Amino acid sequence: MRPTTLLGNRQPASVALAQTRRVYVFDHLGFGQSDQREGQDLSLTAHAGNFARLLDHWELPRPSVVAHDIGGAVALRTLLLEKRSYRDLTLFDAVSGGEWERGLFQLILEHADVFHQLPDYAHEALVASHIRHATHVGLRPEVLDAHLAPWRGADGQAAFYRQYSQIRQADTAAYERLLGTMTLPVRIIWGREDRILPPEYAEWLHARVPHAELHWIDGAGHLLQEDAPSRLTAHLVQGGAPGRDACRVDPRGN
Repeated sequence: MRPTTLLGNRQPASVALAQTRRVYVFDHLGFGQSDQREGQDLSLTAHAGNFARLLDHWELPRPSVVAHDIGGAVALRTLLLEKRSYRDLTLFDAVSGGEWERGLFQLILEHADVFHQLPDYAHEALVASHIRHATHVGLRPEVLDAHLAPWRGADGQAAFYRQYSQIRQADTAAYERLLGTMTLPVRIIWGREDRILPPEYAEWLHARVPHAELHWIDGAGHLLQEDAPSRLTAHLVQGGAPGRDACRVDPRGN
């Protein structure tokens, strides 16, 4: 049984893939249930270096890699700049390049000190709103609560703005010129209703990796794993040969 690395949420796709693959999940430092503390280097450069070293530690020379959100940037930096090899790569609603440093993200970069000082109720309301903005069909209260949990309290609030203030567009610009050199099989899966990374970001990436497959999921937003778990799982299970190892990269693991 070969490995698949999943940079992300350990949800139905992971369970389904585990029927035919050995699945590894990379939960980014500072996110989800990972350690959160002052002084952490949470840049995309650092995440990619950590992922590369973890692939070496796991002794996974050519896993299938599935990545979501900033996991896409981590997977691409690891492939193109850290020079690790993948069997194939699947990116769904993933940061990959272009002008993605915008909106709330840009405001936090410019005014991090203000956001750190928000009262706890205002911080929680902002994060909850941001998470709701990432879904098209809505979240059950217990699911929203699970997504909110890592960012609650003084430590969670500090961790939320700490990671946002360190993730920069310059770290994806560094590899953009290399996207066209990729020869491995690449799939792009995108929610038609993604408001965090609208469909033009999928088209931007597809134009630069012209041999990649592009699949749209209608009626779903940025959080495909919440809005359309069955359709996402079907794409992931059908997209690779049985017996491959799989890795998933996604900062939203809980």
